[in-house]
Amino acid sequence: MGIIGALIFRAIMIFIGAGLISQFHWILYLFGILLLYTAVKMFTHQEEEDFNPESSSVIKFTKKILPLSQVYHPEKFVVLEHGKYLFTSTFVTLLVVEFSDILFALDSIPAIFSITTDAFIVYTSNIFAILGLRSLFFMLSGVMELFIFLKKGVSILLAFVGIKLLLPLISPYIFGREIHIPILISLGVILGTLTISILASVPHYLKIKKEN
Repeated sequence: MGIIGALIFRAIMIFIGAGLISQFHWILYLFGILLLYTAVKMFTHQEEEDFNPESSSVIKFTKKILPLSQVYHPEKFVVLEHGKYLFTSTFVTLLVVEFSDILFALDSIPAIFSITTDAFIVYTSNIFAILGLRSLFFMLSGVMELFIFLKKGVSILLAFVGIKLLLPLISPYIFGREIHIPILISLGVILGTLTISILASVPHYLKIKKEN
């Protein structure tokens, strides 16, 4: 259910975004600013040791507007209790998952639009990414803990893509002409940054492995 919702929401966002870009090219510059903001926030963010689900704004908002059952129903979204239809904690979990996916899409979709504005290519690449990442989630979550600089590398990549989107706008004022970063250079920067991030994390990885 979560994957189906992700595919539907991403289809809506991608095709609306592609349509807007075809009519208003300057939207790409807004995407660039969004990616730069996300990059700075990710680079400076400190991980919290303990996460309390009750502190989630989605859960708080849901509790205010929806009647919720206090009984756990793992296979139902809505139940009938005392003559009233109530939503279950399983439904709330689904909402949190979908909301998290939408937030993630706000970063990933603009990044892909920096490579191509073809809605079909953007959407199909998102489908493969969703199916691949969700099946490898537990392995990747473990890797992120071991390769401590990988998240910093991703934030640098987001900043690079943001600059790539903004460069045609600001380059005439700096260099006197529009500058566009070729796709091959972009792919090289992506591969190089990820490689350096992983290699820089190897000493930490070996230390953890030795301790265990």
